[in-house]
Amino acid sequence: MNTIVTRFAPSPTGYLHIGGARTAIFNWLLARHHGGKFLLRIEDTDLVRSNADMTRSILDAMEWLGLSHDGEITYQSQRFDLYNEYIDKLLGTGHAYWCSCSPEEVEAMREEARAKGLKPKYSGRCREAGLGPGPARVVRLKAPVTGATVVDDMVKGSVSIDNAELDDMVLRRADGSPTYNLAVVVDDATMGVTHIIRGDDHLNNTPRQMLIYKALGFPLPRFGHVPMILGPDKKKLSKRHGATAVMEYETEGFLPEAMLNGLVRLGWACGDQEIFSREELVELFSTENLGSSAAVFDKAKLLWLNAHYIKESPAARLAVLVNAFLERKGLPSQDLEYLARVVPLLQPRAQTLAEMAEKAECFVVRTDDLVYDMAAVKKLFTNEVRGHLAAVRTLLEGIEPFDQAGLEQAVHAYMEERAIKFKLLAQPIRVAITGGTASPGLFETMEVMGKRRVLSRIDRALAL
Repeated sequence: MNTIVTRFAPSPTGYLHIGGARTAIFNWLLARHHGGKFLLRIEDTDLVRSNADMTRSILDAMEWLGLSHDGEITYQSQRFDLYNEYIDKLLGTGHAYWCSCSPEEVEAMREEARAKGLKPKYSGRCREAGLGPGPARVVRLKAPVTGATVVDDMVKGSVSIDNAELDDMVLRRADGSPTYNLAVVVDDATMGVTHIIRGDDHLNNTPRQMLIYKALGFPLPRFGHVPMILGPDKKKLSKRHGATAVMEYETEGFLPEAMLNGLVRLGWACGDQEIFSREELVELFSTENLGSSAAVFDKAKLLWLNAHYIKESPAARLAVLVNAFLERKGLPSQDLEYLARVVPLLQPRAQTLAEMAEKAECFVVRTDDLVYDMAAVKKLFTNEVRGHLAAVRTLLEGIEPFDQAGLEQAVHAYMEERAIKFKLLAQPIRVAITGGTASPGLFETMEVMGKRRVLSRIDRALAL
């Protein structure tokens, strides 16, 4: 088998969103599964709308998802001479011609066709006029007017389009710039691309591009068009469904492996399996398992996946990530060894890194900065409880080692001796050391916080 070469070709006129990221993943997986090449091309021919910051954001998103590309990045804006070289070749071989029809005249042709119930398209007025270059003239492809163009689609199967439905598309605009379809064909052919997976909104372009391939004598790649992604309400995915830029999910605290897993399952399946490692995806991916019906994006499912990967991640790795989120909240950089002891308490309780950082905050803030739930303080800190809390504070000071087993034994012994119930004292201790009524296991929390932090917080709580 010849080397499979795929590509991802985003336009830097916006951020990388879910649909584009999924397309990139499918092409990356196809190349990696076959030991081929995955190329990256930036389609920045729209010099007005293309933005260097958008290009950077796309590259950042690709890097975050782990979609490494092979070779140098190709930029269309640097290849205009190449495109025009191939347009001139088409003119020289008679596969293209100059057209002097104005946009207004072309629109009138389309209106006339509509009025007759025909396909609205350019009439071919200049097709045999033998014109040369001139002001405001464009170059058009001399497309076949009979027969059909058949797309052997990897997802949709055989798709046939009557050539009479296709008009003589513009290859070079009046300002000398190449059109999208021409540039894409030249790029894919000269870059050696063999397989193209893209959204089915491109399916209308495919027969037109195939005509350009044939006119230039280039071998055809294999095309695969995946259906659009829908929201849970089965309507086109929009911002209300969570169709934000990929890097916003990083900001919300999603792990890249959860995002990769979640996106690849939008239109691809391998039996009933839901959770895949990166290595499994590379091993198992096949275009035969790409679905031909629209996939439904459900953020709740993505959160479930993210919670799974958080539980499975090493504490040391999560400590680094949580520290970054704490810094975004304005807190100083933390002791990563300490954070790595805090993380296991939070892993079963957090769906995102942002949520984990929020839960970790009470473990890392200075005692003087700890914010208390004053309603809980007023409810729980009765005079009786304050007396017990002061006594327990003295008890805790003498415990060595300051670990979960020793703490639990000492506190329970204190309560048994005084015939008081655990709930009378447990919540006040929890509020004293964390500021609130919800936390991981009380004695686990105390062990991780350490004696000095626990005692200082009880002292502050008693002074409230």
